[in-house]
Amino acid sequence: MTSTAAPPAEDRTTPGAVAETPLAAEPQAPRQGDRHTRRFGLPVAVCLVMGNVIGGGIFLLPASVAPFGTISLLAFAVLTLGAIALALVFGRLAQRHPQTGGPYVYVRAAFGDFAGFLAAYSYWMTAWVSNAALAVASVGYLAVLFPAVGEHRWSMCLAALAVQWLPALSNMAGTRYVGAVQVVATVLKLVPLLLVAVGGLFFFDPANLGPFQANDQSPVGAVSASAAILLFSYIGVESAAVSAGEVRDPARNVGRATVLGTVGAATVYLLGTLSVFGLVAHDKLVASEAPFTDAVNVMFGGSWGGTLVACAAVVSMLGALNGWTLLSAQTPYAAAKDGLFPKAFEKKQRGVPVVGVIVTVVLASALTVYNYTAGSAAVFESLVLITTFTATVPYLLSTAAQLYFLASGQGERVRRGRLVRDAVLAGVAFAFSMWLVAGSGYAAVYQGVLFLFAGVLVYALMAARGRRAAGTAAE
Repeated sequence: MTSTAAPPAEDRTTPGAVAETPLAAEPQAPRQGDRHTRRFGLPVAVCLVMGNVIGGGIFLLPASVAPFGTISLLAFAVLTLGAIALALVFGRLAQRHPQTGGPYVYVRAAFGDFAGFLAAYSYWMTAWVSNAALAVASVGYLAVLFPAVGEHRWSMCLAALAVQWLPALSNMAGTRYVGAVQVVATVLKLVPLLLVAVGGLFFFDPANLGPFQANDQSPVGAVSASAAILLFSYIGVESAAVSAGEVRDPARNVGRATVLGTVGAATVYLLGTLSVFGLVAHDKLVASEAPFTDAVNVMFGGSWGGTLVACAAVVSMLGALNGWTLLSAQTPYAAAKDGLFPKAFEKKQRGVPVVGVIVTVVLASALTVYNYTAGSAAVFESLVLITTFTATVPYLLSTAAQLYFLASGQGERVRRGRLVRDAVLAGVAFAFSMWLVAGSGYAAVYQGVLFLFAGVLVYALMAARGRRAAGTAAE
């Protein structure tokens, strides 16, 4: 990709929606002598994307889509193309605005403070609620390794809290340690996944695949139904863009890391699902609660596959929490620098927005404790479903921002062919984002919009404070 220069600050908003503060620029190098701070190179940035995209859901995906038949692999392929288009759009946007904040930065540059705030607020809310959900989900796998964990709800609660706070402590130790943990966790999670994804092909039995279409739906209906389950497997493709300020040479490396990480995750998803389909008989896979465990047991015999998969799942979730904890602090940090979030979120130590990390983990912990004390799983599940909608808001606004930049010609002094290519990619990514919204379901969209509009009050207070401070300074 060819780097394009960022337009002047005054050209970054639409008429009538001018941002009152310029976009925050990130320093290009950490302070000398700070051994806890290190900017991410391309390999670490790729691991950040892959680690955040591949969480714990992959261990259940084959069984989740098996009832639709192997036609679900077609849905996977279509979704992969959409995710790659979205990744390419984020890469182009990061070339234009290589600052921490990702979608928030791009949306604010295109549409002004209010739209930027909505992107930041929705992304932040998604992050801390999802962190709580990921920690709660990890308890089931921990109980396989340590049965005492699952004996009482309080032991389960403490285990879920530990799973959240360990990555938070890693983050607060500095970006150097965040990157190291992310690389180790990604490698450790990929080893067993690739064992099944690649090694399983040698044990592949076509007779296990079952029917191409396993229900009475039309082909289009079957693809759409299975896609609704798979849609959110690619949430996290924006990870490198959100942390662009911590990446070395972000204008170059963010785009490469986003595409490489997305393609890597897609390869693991597709090969892993295909291998499990060919290892486990279809009728057994439909009823399986641990498809990767069943696949390992078929490959090597015995019953030790459950322990291996549980270890991989715990490592996978810890790695995802490590990366998502950083992302959950980066977006409020960028917004705080522009006066759209409380100033406390702007505080950084060792390259990490520590207040954002602490506030995020405290909120996620409170939600986790509520989940185990109130016994209202339905409420908790509803919150998680809402975040599947709020996660798509920054995607939709970011792709719209790219279309705006291309249509208005800002910073684009390139050949017409490249403009057409970027416009097509942005259009595909926008359609993919709309598909994500539709896949959330009516209830999630309705409730998610209410949560999103609740943030309008926060914006009103922050905007009023900024206006008052500007008036005082002028006097």
